[in-house]
Amino acid sequence: MSSPPTLRVFVADDEAPARRKLLRFLAQERDINVVGEAGNGPDAVSGIQQTRPDLLFLDVQMPGMDGFDVVRALDMSVLPRIIFVTAHDEYAIQAFEVHAFGYLLKPFDQERFSKVLAGARRQAFKDIKSDMLAELQALLTQYQRPLPPQPKLLVEQNERGFLLALNTVDWVESDRNYLMLHVGNQTYEVRGTIESLEEKLDRDRFLRLNRSCIVRIDFIRELQKWSHGEYRVVLQSGNALTWTRRYLDHHPELLRRL
Repeated sequence: MSSPPTLRVFVADDEAPARRKLLRFLAQERDINVVGEAGNGPDAVSGIQQTRPDLLFLDVQMPGMDGFDVVRALDMSVLPRIIFVTAHDEYAIQAFEVHAFGYLLKPFDQERFSKVLAGARRQAFKDIKSDMLAELQALLTQYQRPLPPQPKLLVEQNERGFLLALNTVDWVESDRNYLMLHVGNQTYEVRGTIESLEEKLDRDRFLRLNRSCIVRIDFIRELQKWSHGEYRVVLQSGNALTWTRRYLDHHPELLRRL
């Protein structure tokens, strides 16, 4: 029996943890060859044009040039199969289902990834027919609503101020009237309360764990059952925080996987 043909895959996602998760899952597949990755729209367009992948994992909500802008910038005649990646966007999910496009909803797990990839495998080497291109055009037309502006916060670094996009924050801890914003290897201290910051954050993407901590859901590596009905939350950075009972009704879907 001949082995299945190798599927050339490109990954475009501005959130490094989500991109690493996709690459890790793809590395476990014997018939997958990852030909490129990108962390923003312009790099995605350039990389896709150069590598001509069979399958594209494409984040919808990238700053500046989002996933739909990337599709519009590509040559429709050589467009790869697309699996859209989105973070709790019900409008986008309904559009994908209506127009029969595969999608991954963040935070996704191995089971959902495998199911979506299996569907893409079945279609990847079939000719892209005119009806599929028509569905893609209809999807792009339907998804014309502007994305809400991304909230930003003024922070200081090296005695200079700049606006930090809050959706890039990994996690936050409060100390009285000050907040420590952790972004990669950087930590920014700003004056404010965790309640005021919580109001600015996208509640579909961030989780209030306790009185003093908020974490971006995609930055969670592991959830562990803890004492007194609470949970231990291990972050991608290795930090461990406590999810207290008072806040367990925030994103209860995360607990169904335990």
